[in-house]
Formats: sequence, structure tokens, C-alpha cells
Amino acid sequence: MNATGRGAPAQSATADREIVISRVIRAPRELVFEAFTAVRHLSRWWGPEGFSTTTRAFEFRVGGEWEFVMHGPDGTDYQEWISWTEIAPPERIALLHGETRGDPNAFASVITFAPDGAATRIEMRTVFPTRELRDEATEKYHAIEGGEQTLGNLAAYVTEILRKGVED
Repeated sequence: MNATGRGAPAQSATADREIVISRVIRAPRELVFEAFTAVRHLSRWWGPEGFSTTTRAFEFRVGGEWEFVMHGPDGTDYQEWISWTEIAPPERIALLHGETRGDPNAFASVITFAPDGAATRIEMRTVFPTRELRDEATEKYHAIEGGEQTLGNLAAYVTEILRKGVED
């Protein structure tokens, strides 16, 4: 796993506003991409440890939206909204993520899925509108740890799919 924000290359114009999280998942790229983009999979793994997700609306297409609520382990509900801005199966997804449509603090993310032998290297590169919003996400909401846990949940989920596929 790799998580950066402060150690990004100096030449990057967005380095002080970025969080980059990556992980190698021992599953084919097409399966990892599908688990990340099909609503029937997302609620099974999306979010940090202890969270669950309820989808209110989902349309996976450029311009489409995913409206959902993340339920925290302490009972707090977090309204979330994502709009897909680019989709290039099974290589790349770009999105805008905020609390609601029109959120002035929404951040942009690019998720890439690269083959790594028989595995997949997934990278989530998130750019916040300001450094202060990035810092708030990392310090108050533990975005790096939460992102790492989310990718860990994805890895466990696709591993279970593969294991069940072998048993079936």
C-alpha cells in the first residue's frame, strides 16, 4: 500500500491538495473493475471498516450519479454523492465526490486499474479544491486510513468471489 499527500513529486501542481492510495489486489483487472462499478457489488465492500452503505440511486455512465448513505459504526449517517466524469473499462474511472450535487467542497478522483501479473494494481488519486480541505479530510475524517481500509475491503470481497467461484 502507498499513501501520499505530502511526499508527492514537487513538480505536481496539485501535490499539496492530493491523497494517493494504492494497493495490489490478487484478482483479474476485469473483476476488480466490475466490483468497483456494479451497484450489486458496491454495498458489499464500500467504505472503511465498520461502515455500511445504502444506495439511493445509481447510474454508472458518464454524467450518471451514485447517491448513497454511509452508515458509521457509531450510528452517524453520511450523505454522499458521486458523479462519473470519465469511464474507460477496465482501466480508469474519474469522478466528482461530495455530500450532494453542487457541493462546493466536492473533490475529484481518478481510479486506475493496471495489470500487475495475474493481479491488479488499483490507485485512487484524489485532488481536493484546497489544501485545507485535504488536510481536514486526512486529519478529521482519517481519509488515508479510510481509503486504505476501503481498498482492503475490496480486496477481501474479490478474493471471496474468486474462492466461491472455485467451489461452485
